[in-house]
Amino acid sequence: MSIRLPSPCVIVLVGPGACGKSTWAATHFPAGEIVSSDRLRSMVGEGEDDIAASSDALALLETVVSRRIARRLTTVIDTLGLDAERRRHWRELARAQDMPCVAVAFDTPVAECRARNRSRSKRIPAEVLAGQFRAWARTRDVLADEGFDQVLTPEPVRVVAPEFLTAQAAAERQSVRPVSLRFGLHLGRFDFTGGAAAMAPALRQIAEAAESAGFDAIYTMDHFRQIPQLGRPWEDFPESYTTLAYLAGYTERVRLGTLVSGITYRNVAHLGKTVATLDVLSQGRAVCGLGLAWFRDEHRAYGWDFPSVPERYALLEDALRLLPVLWGPGAKPFKGKVLDVPEAMCYPRPLQKSIPIIVGGGGEKRTLRLAAMYGAAANVMGDLETVRRKARILGEHCRRAGRDVRLTHLSTVLAGADAQHVADLVDRLRPRRQGAARFAESVNAGTVADHIGRCRDLADAGVSEMMVRFADLTDPGPLELWAKVIAAFR
Repeated sequence: MSIRLPSPCVIVLVGPGACGKSTWAATHFPAGEIVSSDRLRSMVGEGEDDIAASSDALALLETVVSRRIARRLTTVIDTLGLDAERRRHWRELARAQDMPCVAVAFDTPVAECRARNRSRSKRIPAEVLAGQFRAWARTRDVLADEGFDQVLTPEPVRVVAPEFLTAQAAAERQSVRPVSLRFGLHLGRFDFTGGAAAMAPALRQIAEAAESAGFDAIYTMDHFRQIPQLGRPWEDFPESYTTLAYLAGYTERVRLGTLVSGITYRNVAHLGKTVATLDVLSQGRAVCGLGLAWFRDEHRAYGWDFPSVPERYALLEDALRLLPVLWGPGAKPFKGKVLDVPEAMCYPRPLQKSIPIIVGGGGEKRTLRLAAMYGAAANVMGDLETVRRKARILGEHCRRAGRDVRLTHLSTVLAGADAQHVADLVDRLRPRRQGAARFAESVNAGTVADHIGRCRDLADAGVSEMMVRFADLTDPGPLELWAKVIAAFR
């Protein structure tokens, strides 16, 4: 069991020489996050034991610490930490960047410190060490009242993204009082080794592995070229409904749909016909995702109109009203705000009595209201607090509409078997110009246990289905590991 600290944070080590500060820091933090006065002494002097270089080393330490904190980088300050004015300065630097500042107090018995010092090849002079013991005794009594966010003892720690701070307790809660949660696999990148020729077999393997892992659904991202958040425009990107039809032939249980189809991409009646056909050929497993559409450059590239926001909202509301009519019996006419369909007819009709419509987007005044009025679910993104707020607002819209609508959540994930595996994955996958901590936070990198806890927190916030897009899905391996997360909610 380890204490979790939020990324980024400042950790100030406090204690006399030979108390174990450097060993503890090296055990729990990457070398690049540790700013050590001893190591800096070797840079400005003749070695780590060059006491004459101490002033220069401390001056350099202050520069390095201030620069790292200014860039909001996790920083472990490995020096004596016995100067109250320096500790105050470090806390102020952290506060200015809205970073937690934590002290770790090394109250190692004096006899043990002296024994460690004697075992060193180059010892701290006895009178110097005695002075440090006196300074530590004074510091120990005031440290808890100085304003640190926490004062810890030197126990195991992990610095984790904010989303995982409560995950340990939530995972324990799931173990003791389990709740159920659906899981959907979201496919957003298709840059498989071997290029386009490898796409079909790779997708088949991934779909089959997803079913074996226990996923309830597979969703494709409905675009016609890669979006800038995930890659470059010229990356391979197959058409979504053709892809779903292909996957229908290799799966038996998972639901299939887009997350989500931009309402401007297709004639809405044609879209309804496409989804109905997918439902028939998949034996009743289609899901219809609908959203406002946002990618202006994609519209321009394909020669499509990109209406104003109010016009797109009018089109989205008409579509939400038209599609159930189209999927119903007969050939009823439909006339909405902007859509006019003289014969809303679709045969073969869907096998499902009602194809579920997921409305994508977190707009609190209009999108969530439309989801509450017409959808089966609303799909949102964001951190835990954002999801709690969206759930509350969706609930208010549902009460006014007299309907009950599910809340679903989409995010990118990166899962490892343990903390070291996660660190290795982050180091391998992160872009060259992006630091490990920022990349890890952007893809929600965590252990299986971390993800179980995060999913439980989201379930408690009102989420009924987690849609996950893997940062490293080039083969079935990540899905096999995620099966452990799914199993915790079955």
